[in-house]
Amino acid sequence: MTENKKLNIGLIGFGVVGEGIYNVLQQTPTLNATIKKICIKHASKKRNAPQELFTTNVESLLDDDSINVIVELIDDADAAYKIVTTALRNKKHVVSANKKMIAAHLQELLMLQKENEVSLLYEAAVCGSIPVIRNLEEYYDNDLLNSFSGIVNGSTNFILTKMKEEGLSYENALKQAQQLGFAESNPALDVEGKDAVNKLTIVLQHAYGITTKPETIVHKGITQLHRSDTKYAAEKNYNIKLVANARRIDDDKIVAFVLPTFVESKNQLYHIRNEFNGVLIGSKLADEQFLYGKGAGRYPTSSAVLSDIAALRYDYKYEYKKTKSNAHKYQLSNDFLLKIFVSFNQDAEINVSFFDSIEDRYFNKNRNHLVGFISLNNLQKADWFNDETVSVIAFDGDDNKISTNTFLHETILN
Repeated sequence: MTENKKLNIGLIGFGVVGEGIYNVLQQTPTLNATIKKICIKHASKKRNAPQELFTTNVESLLDDDSINVIVELIDDADAAYKIVTTALRNKKHVVSANKKMIAAHLQELLMLQKENEVSLLYEAAVCGSIPVIRNLEEYYDNDLLNSFSGIVNGSTNFILTKMKEEGLSYENALKQAQQLGFAESNPALDVEGKDAVNKLTIVLQHAYGITTKPETIVHKGITQLHRSDTKYAAEKNYNIKLVANARRIDDDKIVAFVLPTFVESKNQLYHIRNEFNGVLIGSKLADEQFLYGKGAGRYPTSSAVLSDIAALRYDYKYEYKKTKSNAHKYQLSNDFLLKIFVSFNQDAEINVSFFDSIEDRYFNKNRNHLVGFISLNNLQKADWFNDETVSVIAFDGDDNKISTNTFLHETILN
């Protein structure tokens, strides 16, 4: 495909993003891209496009030789997988925003696009309008990339902002997010940290050349957070954020995790409010680069999808140079000592033997907490880590330093 070759698009999904893509392409003839057919689920629904464009038969798009690009914008990860793999095998370029599907099947998708000499682009899958993937892919060689940390889910950040600024409970903040359309009626993917870990799985591929599965990464969402946690954060001048982390801890080891985190005011992520996303990329030579923007919604997602469509005019492909490179072969490791805050009710049992050391314990008739250092390996094994009544919050990166002089400070209040 050359720059001047016309892009004939089969669009699958016509929600707010799909309609936005259609409208922009209608208004931007310089892209030399036309939507030939649109596959939708419900034929009877009225839509703002000519009726002859629509079909409920997805095979009619996948088997049409005149369609050279499939743009997949549906929520169903299983259906998206079938569509994308068939399109690649039929030698069609694919643009997708389905992070769950991509994260779960990344290795197979890499092989399919290579075997069929086509492109699979998915900038919209991570942080919407923020060009995270393209930056990691093109700009940062992995010997210069020390760390990635980011607020990559706008729904949870909105909820945490309301809990902090308006004193809302988690339940009331979630309800408000749902009313405003920032959270789904079933918000589990967001609030349990699964959306963020899917995105981090994709980031690891482009940042360090690591192909892994989301379930291998230690993660926890925000559903267990308690009002006392936000009170503690306010007293210490922290903000609680759900942060996706990847950092180099050795010449050949990378640690990755998604956890609620106490973020200090000197950290740029401290100031990210509501549904916005923010990413910090730590480089050996350039220190930290900060990227900020809306991570979801019609226009941010449309912007990223359109960027990928435009890139296909130049036959752009992710090269996965870090995956192919023999200079650096990184492996994921959970052999990392993390400072965490654990809060729990009176009847919860926290086995402290999992900790390397305990720095602080606080006992109260309403809510207890402790602060200590624990390896990610042990955190993952601890039965209380997945207890719905127990909050686990990491401390910001600067706090994760191994101390040989840790002492115990214990406070007991009636």
